[in-house]
Amino acid sequence: MNQILKVSDLHVYYGSIHAVKGVSFEVNEGEVVTLIGANGAGKSTILNTVSGLLHPKSGSILFNGKDLRGIPAHKIVKQGMAQVPEGRHIFLQMTVQENLEMGAFTQPNSAIEADIENVYQRFPRLKERRKQIAGTLSGGEQQMLAMGRALMSHPKLLMLDEPSMGLAPILVEQIFSIIQELHAGGTTILLVEQNAQAALDVADRAYVLETGRIVLSGTGAELMASDSVQKAYLGG
Repeated sequence: MNQILKVSDLHVYYGSIHAVKGVSFEVNEGEVVTLIGANGAGKSTILNTVSGLLHPKSGSILFNGKDLRGIPAHKIVKQGMAQVPEGRHIFLQMTVQENLEMGAFTQPNSAIEADIENVYQRFPRLKERRKQIAGTLSGGEQQMLAMGRALMSHPKLLMLDEPSMGLAPILVEQIFSIIQELHAGGTTILLVEQNAQAALDVADRAYVLETGRIVLSGTGAELMASDSVQKAYLGG
């Protein structure tokens, strides 16, 4: 199995706060790998560092064997990495279709129409609302739009930051069934999620973070069965 992402001994600070403390993990091609942990454990900080939005104090991030340190975030997207940020961050004043077009800035113009059609096939609700201003969509629709926009760049690695946040349970189910479909289609996914049950359900492998450190790792099924994970995250 080809290794797509390798993070080694990552240390990230916010001013004097040591937010990520020597984290190492890897993602192989075709896997869903999830980082779970309580609020403030460092999950989103790790994703934002991998995607170039934050800069580590030390450690290395290899994407397809290439060191990402010092490469600006927009150039990392061109190398095949896309992030769906926490809180979605769609362009609220633009239409659904315009948001998708913004996601295609790395792609040739000739491919954009077919790519948008592919997104509409995956998310029929977006097609119905393609001319609607994105800020008027429901939370679940905005999450679908954020995912669709990321898919427009044909990512080799799709990173999802808290995709279930703020959504009703039925919409959480929908979002996670979309994640499973993407996985079945061969998309490699790094998932950060507070809903440990849903995340471990779809994960090939998982890492548990506590206060900036990885304290447990294993397959999704192994961690689902772990007593400490049950007690801390699954209400067991």
